[in-house]
Amino acid sequence: MTFNPFGVSMSSHGIFSTGISVHKWPHKEPPTEESVRAEMERHGFKVYDLQTVPPWFERSRHAHDYAEIRGAVEGVITFHFDGGPVTIEAGDILIIPGGMAHEVKVHNDRPFRAYKGSESGERSVTEHGDGKGRMEELQSEGTYKGSYSAS
Repeated sequence: MTFNPFGVSMSSHGIFSTGISVHKWPHKEPPTEESVRAEMERHGFKVYDLQTVPPWFERSRHAHDYAEIRGAVEGVITFHFDGGPVTIEAGDILIIPGGMAHEVKVHNDRPFRAYKGSESGERSVTEHGDGKGRMEELQSEGTYKGSYSAS
């Protein structure tokens, strides 16, 4: 078992042996944008975007050149890795090691909102597959709601 600073122990076997870590929201009160952002920064990451994706959103397989952190503010989303799926919901923090390929899917009729970050605060993606769901594609379709700018 590995120690989780939120007080939740997680198995070091299976998907979590790959370096992926999930920190579940441990408080009784619901998370706020500010509390989620503070938790991300406590882990040493800088936020580069507050993103809202639509219901039934799908992001094709891709990887980042850096460790990525997601801080869920609202909704539920599933990240699909070679070792299996990881689902996060409001308040949860997900840390994905650099270079780890994954797909992202919202499996319901509610939007998902989360902070995205990296250690440097910069965004960089190594594309795999068809690129479906890229920020630039969503912006051009008018379905992306976030602070990221492709320019």
